Amino acid sequence: MWRSILARQRCAVLRNYNANYGSQIQVPLSNLILNPTNSTTSNSLGFPQISYLSNTINNPRFLSNQIATENDVPIDSKTDLENGDFAVHGIRVENDDVDEFGNGIELVEKVGEIDEEQQVYQIDEEKLEKVVSLLQSSADGSFESSLDQLNLSLNQDFVIKAIETIETVFVENLVRFFKWAWKENSLEVTTQVVEPFVMICNSGGSLTDKDVYSLWDLVKEIGEKEDGVVNVTILNELIRSFSKLGKGKAALEAFEKFELFRCVPDADTYYYTIGVLSRRSDFDLACSVCQKMLDAQIIPGGEKIGGILSCLCKGEKAKEAHAVYTAAIENKKYPPLSSVNFLVKNLSHKNETVQLALEVLNDIPTERRRRAIKPFTAVVRALCRIKDVDSAKELVLKMIADGPPPGNAVFNFVITGYSQVGEMGKAVEMLRLLESRGLKPDVYTYSVIASAYSNRGEMEEARKILEEAKKHHLKLSPVMYHAIIRGYCKLEQFDEALELLPEMKDFGERASAHEYEKLIQSLCLKALDWERAEKLQEEMKEKGLHLKGITRALVRAVKEAEKEAVEAQNDTLVS
Repeated sequence: MWRSILARQRCAVLRNYNANYGSQIQVPLSNLILNPTNSTTSNSLGFPQISYLSNTINNPRFLSNQIATENDVPIDSKTDLENGDFAVHGIRVENDDVDEFGNGIELVEKVGEIDEEQQVYQIDEEKLEKVVSLLQSSADGSFESSLDQLNLSLNQDFVIKAIETIETVFVENLVRFFKWAWKENSLEVTTQVVEPFVMICNSGGSLTDKDVYSLWDLVKEIGEKEDGVVNVTILNELIRSFSKLGKGKAALEAFEKFELFRCVPDADTYYYTIGVLSRRSDFDLACSVCQKMLDAQIIPGGEKIGGILSCLCKGEKAKEAHAVYTAAIENKKYPPLSSVNFLVKNLSHKNETVQLALEVLNDIPTERRRRAIKPFTAVVRALCRIKDVDSAKELVLKMIADGPPPGNAVFNFVITGYSQVGEMGKAVEMLRLLESRGLKPDVYTYSVIASAYSNRGEMEEARKILEEAKKHHLKLSPVMYHAIIRGYCKLEQFDEALELLPEMKDFGERASAHEYEKLIQSLCLKALDWERAEKLQEEMKEKGLHLKGITRALVRAVKEAEKEAVEAQNDTLVS
């Protein structure tokens, strides 16, 4: 540093001299000798002596009053002067390096630059070893006093070398050392020192809450007192550490310091902050950070944007996640397919976001659709749930054309949807489309259609579906039989209903107490046929089925009522 100051002083003196005396004194270059070899004749600032072979100038503002004689000039120098060249401190200077008056201004400036370049801070290896040993030892109350006893001459290079040399990281020691160097030894704190310091502190495998908070307190203090030192990398590293420890509020505090420290958050800043807030279930705060990210148009890419989508969806913030997804697509930041699938699934859960889920499906490229059967199935099911079955059918047709190929579950959702809204023609049409795709309708498919027909009183169509199901399946569902029996009972077609009871056994099903009870109640209430009701009751006992007491009482009441009616009629006839 002192050499740099001296070099600048040399240049200033020569420039002042040229300005004041250059026009008054004209000395030929051949009469000017710069002699650095005679150390006894150099001035206190280390300037080369300037001598004249004639016309000695005794000016008090000149660099030196001593005059060298011609005999003091080395033979080689004389030869160089005669050739118009000369040397200063081993540097060759030709005529182009001086002006017409022989002023070597550029030469002296070059000398100063070389002196600055040659200035190297020498690290005391012995003291460095002692500091490193102290940093790796257990901290106690004498830590700072031990540092004082070393009489260190601190420099940024020494501090960086010390923290980079340690093998075992004790964050408490590092923080105390840095505070001691900064506050008590006036260490010049710059980004080049603080950034590696923070990185090394966070590299320890056993980072504790106390370590991170003490480091954060130091960085905050530096940022408040040293303008422009704390940068994005430092703050991101701290947010990442808070994220590892699950400290959402501390990470948010660090995020909010960006504006104070005049830093601009980057994609990593938003990613780590949103992640830790979501893990702490602070989804409202996470959404507010997401909104700032969208306003700044700084969108992470790849796995990171996928992680943000997943975090928001887990907190039931699917609508906000869709806004992040849309911004990512607009900025050509494409999330992984797994994250898109998860987003679609969560958008499908609520009726008001089903259309958004359908929009996301349309963004999936054709070549990636074959691995996206789950989100397509979820959207088809959601569309049927909100009674938009026609849109579900259109999506199925698109799946057939572009993929992924729909399976039985997808067709069943649409068939069920049409059956629930009473559009049986379209339901059967989807059944035939399923068969044309080489798929075999399952028992559920037939049961849904047969039940829908039975509820509408179209028993003939329901029976056709039952017969078709018998051809394709050896074992049928009791739901189908129950629906058809109930339909017959509504129409008081009890004989047809009773025919189905023994048939159930042939197809691997056993009539339940529910079927028997439904038939018995219908026989008693509508047909007043207590005799067949009693037969069914006896049949239930043989099969080990229990009939509810209220139903047994109903059978007795109908039987007694009929007997009373018969007796009353007989009495009338007798009278």
